[in-house]
Amino acid sequence: MTVAMRPPTSACPACSAAPAAEALAEAALPKDINIVLSLPSIHCAACISGVERILANVDGVKGARVNLTLKRAQVDAAPDLTAEELVGVLERAGYEAHELDTTALRATETDKAGRDLLMRLAVSGFAMMNIMLLSVAVWSGADGPTRDMFHWISAAIALPTIAFSAQPFFKHAWTALRAGRLNMDVPISLAIALAVATSLWETSLSGEHAYFDAAITLTFFLLAGRYLDHRTRSAARSAAEELAALEVPRVSRITDDGQEEQIAMSALVVGDLIRVRPGGRMPVDGEIVDGQSELDRSLLTGETRPIYAGPGAIVSAGEVNLTGPLTIRANAVGRDTSLHRMADLVAIAESGRSRYTSLADKAAKLYAPGVHILSALAFVGWYLYTFDLRTALNIAAAVLIITCPCALGLAVPAVTTAASGRLFRKGLLIKDATALERMAQVDTVVFDKTGTLTDGAPEVINLGDHARRDLGVALSLSEGSSHPLSRSLAKAIRDAGVAAEPVTQITEIPGHGTEGQWKGQTVRLGRSAWVGGGESAETCAWLRIGDRVADPFRFADQIRDGAEALVAQLKSDGYEVVLMSGDTTQAVETFAQRLGIAKWIAEALPEEKASKIAQLTEEGKRVLMVGDGLNDTAALAGAHASISPATALDAARVASDVVLLGKSLEPIADALLTSRVAIKRIRQNFTIATWYNIIAVPLAVAGLCSPLIAALAMSSSSITVSLNALRLK
Repeated sequence: MTVAMRPPTSACPACSAAPAAEALAEAALPKDINIVLSLPSIHCAACISGVERILANVDGVKGARVNLTLKRAQVDAAPDLTAEELVGVLERAGYEAHELDTTALRATETDKAGRDLLMRLAVSGFAMMNIMLLSVAVWSGADGPTRDMFHWISAAIALPTIAFSAQPFFKHAWTALRAGRLNMDVPISLAIALAVATSLWETSLSGEHAYFDAAITLTFFLLAGRYLDHRTRSAARSAAEELAALEVPRVSRITDDGQEEQIAMSALVVGDLIRVRPGGRMPVDGEIVDGQSELDRSLLTGETRPIYAGPGAIVSAGEVNLTGPLTIRANAVGRDTSLHRMADLVAIAESGRSRYTSLADKAAKLYAPGVHILSALAFVGWYLYTFDLRTALNIAAAVLIITCPCALGLAVPAVTTAASGRLFRKGLLIKDATALERMAQVDTVVFDKTGTLTDGAPEVINLGDHARRDLGVALSLSEGSSHPLSRSLAKAIRDAGVAAEPVTQITEIPGHGTEGQWKGQTVRLGRSAWVGGGESAETCAWLRIGDRVADPFRFADQIRDGAEALVAQLKSDGYEVVLMSGDTTQAVETFAQRLGIAKWIAEALPEEKASKIAQLTEEGKRVLMVGDGLNDTAALAGAHASISPATALDAARVASDVVLLGKSLEPIADALLTSRVAIKRIRQNFTIATWYNIIAVPLAVAGLCSPLIAALAMSSSSITVSLNALRLK
């Protein structure tokens, strides 16, 4: 099945709005995409060109395009070329790659809403400048036919502009009225419509005043607020969809005669035997019936230490087979797997968070009815007082314009945009418009351990305990293994300047370690039980040379930069700090003591993490969850607010409100401080808007403000609100 993928939205909305650029981007895509690869390790333009060049050199590839934002490669390949072959080519070149099921992917949508708003804003701004020039001529003393001509020219510019630019307000207002409710767009639409209607009436009667400039200025400022709000609400895809994308699209099933056949994941049934090769991801929940290997369960448990698995061991979808081929009997497939159950947890958590009501929404609920009632009363009162429909309409329009919620509409997005800019410069990306409001309410911070408070990579801590010659032997053996501990050990020894010893006949024994010959002796590096090592509470790789007693290489998680300072700052600021990890009890307890965290939870499964967040919430806590793994995704989505590092799994980043772009954790403390200041500024903006209305509304009701003066007053309040928001910078 072919899926048409559209190019990612440009960082510049004006560029993404250009039809020519969009057409060129579409033309650059392969026309018949039949393979989509996930490339989680790519991070720059050099990676893009490297991957595209490698794929282009493969026989049978007609075209390939890499999307850095989605970390995907879309390949137009010959029918006989499989995704497995392309994955192998990329992995040999040093790029991690996985096939994605094209039937599970949605076409990437460009930011149509943002582009549309920006285009309407530009049109209204251009028209406003032209009408203002005509208005200056009228204000300067133009009279009689000349004034009427300028008014009709203004009408010719304003009417089509407002009909086009104000459409979002008209549509939303009509939708609300049809549903029998009021929203902010109803008074906005009425104010614009009344200003235009009054101006046309005045112009047709050769009246002295017309308010086309007021109507178009109102439209421009409101669109500016709406666009700012849209930018802060740029939505990512659902985290539940990201989890579903981790599902393996095709599997190797073993037939009754012992042969392997490639079938679609959807064709698999419980009881089928599946072959999973080293480096492959488990497609189902099941039991190992043949083979032995080590499994990377970090996505599910956060545990970085690989787990030995042999016949009889239970495996879960999403785990990665590291060292040896395995035959699995499927016990749960499709929606019954642990991966899908986790996706369901995330979806439930996301729907719960979506019920959060922002300050702006609360203000709109109270504000909109009051505006309509006040304007209607002003109209009725003045009509009964003067029996002059023209005067009553003018005053009603002035009341609607002067009370137009432009300042309220800007109060939140102006602050969140300023705060987002400040935090971005400090290395934090705000993804959700209400994130700052929710972070300001936080009183409890829950941390994951592995990959969040630690770098996620094991570090050798006792290299100096070993003789240089032994290190050379260990280097040769570790370089012959794909095990994470071996890779870490090899790097540490090479960084120490030690040369490899001439070990021969190196063989990796899946699930155990590596073995070789050195100076007539058998040397081994691996698990304690296989090498003949002792007991240790720490993570170890044991080295035995000949008949000597095995010596351990001890590993520990390296504390992430800024973690100690962050925990100390949070405790000083009065936050309750909790450590929650899927790692072993002893490892979590030791690590909590290192950081001075009194409350900790170990061996927590994904559903237990989500349950603990829910429990804290029921106790009245406002929880900030900081995590990076697949096992943290449901907890991230269920917390009151959440942060994940940029190195986190895609699903975790999508589920979180804030992404930490740098390596240091220290900016998290600044994010909490900035959120509190931002809410203070938002409340100040609401106060400014309220006092503005208290002063201006009586003047409008008393007939002392024309619609034009009302529009200028409204603009002044909007500018004041925006300037107050900029104080955050």
